[in-house]
Amino acid sequence: MTYRTLDPSTGELIESFGFATADEIEHALTSTVATFETWRATSHAERARLLERIAELLESRAEDLARIMALEMGKPLAQGAGEAKKCALVCRYYAKHGERFLSPEPAESDGSEAAVRFEPLGPILAIMPWNFPLWQVFRHAAPAFAAGNTVVLKHAPGTPRCAMAIEELIRDAGAPPGLLHNLFLSNDQAADVIRHQAIRGVTLTGSTRAGRVVGAIASAALKPLVLELGGSDPFIVFADADLDRAVDVAIASRCLNSGQSCIAAKRFLIDAAIFADFRERFVERMRAKPWGDPRDPNTEIGSLAREDLRDALHDQVERMRQAGGRTLCGGAVPDRPGFFYPPTVVVDLPPHADIASEELFGPVAPLFTFDDEDHAVTLANATDYGLGASLWTHDRARIERLIPRLDTGSVFVNGLVKSDPRLPFGGIKDSGIGRELGRDGIREFVNIKTVWVA
Repeated sequence: MTYRTLDPSTGELIESFGFATADEIEHALTSTVATFETWRATSHAERARLLERIAELLESRAEDLARIMALEMGKPLAQGAGEAKKCALVCRYYAKHGERFLSPEPAESDGSEAAVRFEPLGPILAIMPWNFPLWQVFRHAAPAFAAGNTVVLKHAPGTPRCAMAIEELIRDAGAPPGLLHNLFLSNDQAADVIRHQAIRGVTLTGSTRAGRVVGAIASAALKPLVLELGGSDPFIVFADADLDRAVDVAIASRCLNSGQSCIAAKRFLIDAAIFADFRERFVERMRAKPWGDPRDPNTEIGSLAREDLRDALHDQVERMRQAGGRTLCGGAVPDRPGFFYPPTVVVDLPPHADIASEELFGPVAPLFTFDDEDHAVTLANATDYGLGASLWTHDRARIERLIPRLDTGSVFVNGLVKSDPRLPFGGIKDSGIGRELGRDGIREFVNIKTVWVA
């Protein structure tokens, strides 16, 4: 697959880009190593100043960046502008806290003194996806820059203009040449770059399949890595929950980014005592969700990013029907140009069916019932994924009982599962390894160096 800008709301091919040449790749890798040698010696204050300038440009260019995202992957304009501004937040967060997170920590030993230091590791290869084409990059790049590392970016083949806009913005902020290099790489080229001696670590956000491939290559090359992969997050609602708010947040979570989010709620597990009421409200509000052209300011659900993704989603809906599921709204491919899929609700799907625990990348919501706490936990954990869970109840004792039983990287109580610069983010099982964001994220790609003095 070549790199190309293809408008998913019309199916029109706008522009194509060739893969990087061998000379371009070697130049970028040589440059990133040279820049690392100077950047690692900069003060935390200087790194913070650059991150602040990047944040300012992200905010001032938010509308322009939103239009690029709408064009390349169908994100509604308001959501695109919000994504750019969230990227500014993560830059400012590490500008403020990076030095503290990386300050040496004294340690006990049999010497006269000892400490643990956190030093930059080197150039990091970032393999990034199309669904949040700015946020995914900056949530890695901001802590990487703050730690003194440099970044080589392999963005998704469907978002080349987003990748170029990121590189341009960082350059315009005054970054040294080579702090971030964007390369249009084929998968084979990316594998070679992972193995290249210039690269000291790898981070990937993408599918579990891609994570296994990249993880195998990086592990064979003894490179540290972070993998943020897929999810099939449960949204668990008990009878004592605030039902109206739970329904509103459930729909927001399922439809955010047109349903194309790894941490979106994918399986809705509802207490049998309130299931009928939840279902009625949920279906009514899903039907009312405005969908269509992502450049229309009234649109809340845009097109899916690619035709094959839309077709794969519809195939999953068909498989739900074959397994016994019943669609209460949506469930049909619209007869119009572009890669749209309407908000869809499925009930009566047997929870043991294979399709019931798959990741859904689009505005499709299967609803299930549970009888008690044990049943809810069993359903929630009945997936190979383990990214996030949203738990809805006002019973404090129940919250304390259930949090340790949910096999996920995060649990959000009475709220939307989201990534926050202040909190570590990542999953377990097939949802990945390692953490991004917070103190833990910046320490993933540093040399944790022990210092002992006699």
